[in-house]
Amino acid sequence: MTVVVDDPLIASMAISRPLPLHESSRRLRELYAACPRVYGVAVIGDLSRRRWWPLAELVTTDRLATMFDAGLAETDSPTAVAQQLAATLAHVVIGRVVPLLALEGRAWDNGLENLWAHIDSEGAIDWVGVQDPTVRALPDDPYFADRPVAAGLAAQEGIVALPSEAALTTWVAHRSHCALAPLFARLAEVSRGTLSVPAMWHLVGGTVVGAATQIPLLAGSSELVSMRRGQAVLDALVRFGLPVRGMKRTHSMKVLLN
Repeated sequence: MTVVVDDPLIASMAISRPLPLHESSRRLRELYAACPRVYGVAVIGDLSRRRWWPLAELVTTDRLATMFDAGLAETDSPTAVAQQLAATLAHVVIGRVVPLLALEGRAWDNGLENLWAHIDSEGAIDWVGVQDPTVRALPDDPYFADRPVAAGLAAQEGIVALPSEAALTTWVAHRSHCALAPLFARLAEVSRGTLSVPAMWHLVGGTVVGAATQIPLLAGSSELVSMRRGQAVLDALVRFGLPVRGMKRTHSMKVLLN
């Protein structure tokens, strides 16, 4: 039996004008109703900003160093703390947008300047928000079925069509790269190099694979489409020179490589 949780943050959202991202995030939350913040994002304009802060503060302030020190207070393994923080950053930036890409062929802007984080009472990130709610979508998105695809009009409605799936997956990879590169560099600095930046990018590969694999199981959607889109994001990251894959695996049933 599915357990529906009445999340106070979600219940307090004041949505004055529903946008495509609101509908997509609602559908994503329904995939795991027991923990509705696992999938989807909030729109910052809909919420009180208590416990919310721009993700870019991890680069410009001592916030990431504070998070690292808090992790060290609970365990004496700097490497484990660095791995946990790198995995968290990967999930916040790319691990949350890949499910929407895999399921609906849409993506919010996951650039560093657009993302916000919400922390729980212990200082851990437990939800993510966006400043600009505009989503990029495929030309055959249902939104455009009975509407003109004029760029200006669509942008006002919170959705913009990109020309192809290749363009959309490359855009997601590019925005992810731009966001994670400074975050990983800062994490390497505050952790004194205990975890290499290439190792952090390898965690990104695992994050993409995990998200693209899990969504068809939860949504009953096409495994082939999900894997193809996840693979395309990984391919684009590799073209950018990022080590998101480990050694090649020869298992014939392995569709997504990491």
